[in-house]
This record gives sequence, structure tokens and C-alpha cells, in this order.
Amino acid sequence: MDTIATLRSCYGEKFGVPRQSGLVDEAWGKLIFEPHYRNPDAVRGLEGFSHVWLIYSFHHTFNKDGSKREFQPTVRPPRLGGNEKLGVFATRSPFRPNPIGLSVVRLDRIELNSPKGPVLHLRGVDLVNGTPILDIKPYLPYADALPEASAGFAPDAPNQLEIKWECPIPKDFSSETIQLIENTLALDPRPPYQVNSANQREYGCLINGRNVRWMVQDNEIWILSI
Repeated sequence: MDTIATLRSCYGEKFGVPRQSGLVDEAWGKLIFEPHYRNPDAVRGLEGFSHVWLIYSFHHTFNKDGSKREFQPTVRPPRLGGNEKLGVFATRSPFRPNPIGLSVVRLDRIELNSPKGPVLHLRGVDLVNGTPILDIKPYLPYADALPEASAGFAPDAPNQLEIKWECPIPKDFSSETIQLIENTLALDPRPPYQVNSANQREYGCLINGRNVRWMVQDNEIWILSI
């Protein structure tokens, strides 16, 4: 398949990216089309939709030589603490036979006069910066929203931890940047096997181009430095 666009997002590395779309509305992304697809006609009518589906490649899951990883029939979902194995097709793990992802995100606006052609400004993204986009489709509430559907082992949104600031908030931070950082960390990005650890380990996430250092203490996330 062709890569039709690249997503530029507020998340500079995999660690810290929300595990589902829509959990952090402040998580922004800019979809930049590849030269061959920079035709405004290709997005004509898309402005009438509030949300879009993104189909993309999990490009960080490939081996260093560019090959796909060997197929594994089971994975350990973070939602189950990483302790229980489930079939890969019963999860949204990025480690799949074909590393393809699917996310619904909010379409904030379409910039038509950019030097790089149409640019889609998105919110609620769960994608790392540089993600290759394979396709875009409009979200249709009457067909895509099924409130009566069952959700297996993940019936509800994940719990959120309280955020505390140990360091001063940088003066150049807007209120939206503060909310982006707080709402991202509140989802507890730690690997599941470290969640119940007694060790007070320091972590770091690259958010909005800033290295945010933090730790967890008494079920609270303390931001140590920016």
C-alpha cells in the first residue's frame, strides 16, 4: 500500500502515547499529505464531518532490518496488567501479522492554503510523531457508534491518577499544553509489570517537544521536571 500522508503529533516517542484515541482531547496531530496526494479535491466535503477514521502502519513494530516480526498468536494486554495472555485478534496490540492500526480522531479543521497542500488538524490522537497514514475515512455516527456493543475485557475507560507538580510550571506553557501533559500522564503510561512495583522509579515522556520527567507515589503522579 502507498503511504498517503504522515502524521505529525505531540508525542515524540512511543512511551506516553495514549493506548486508545479520544482519551486525551488535547493530543493534537497534523496530517501532512505526500506530494502525490496534495490535491484539495481529495478532501472536498470532509469539512462536514466532526471525526475521521485513520488507517495507519505501526511503523515502530518492525525489526531493525525493516522486516515484520515473527507471528505470535498471543499477547499480554496492558489493560490486564500484562499478566494474562489473550489471542492477538482479541486485542488492539500493535504487534500483529499485518501491523495496521485504526483510530477515530476529531477533525478540528482543514487548512487548505498550506504550502504542503491540505493539512488536517486533528485532536484526540493516539499516534506517535511520524506515523505513516494509509487511508482516511469519515466517521458515521449512525453506523459506527454502537452503544449497546459489549467490550470484552475492557468495558470502561481506564482509571486516571491525580497529577501533582513538584517543579514550577514553565511560564511559556499555555493552559492547553498543561492539560495535554496532565491528561496524558493521568492515564499512567507505565508498563503493566511496573504498575504494582514498590520502586519509586523516574520516567520521562517526550510531549510537545519537551522531556517531561515524572514518578508515581501513593497512586499520584508527580511531575519532577520539564
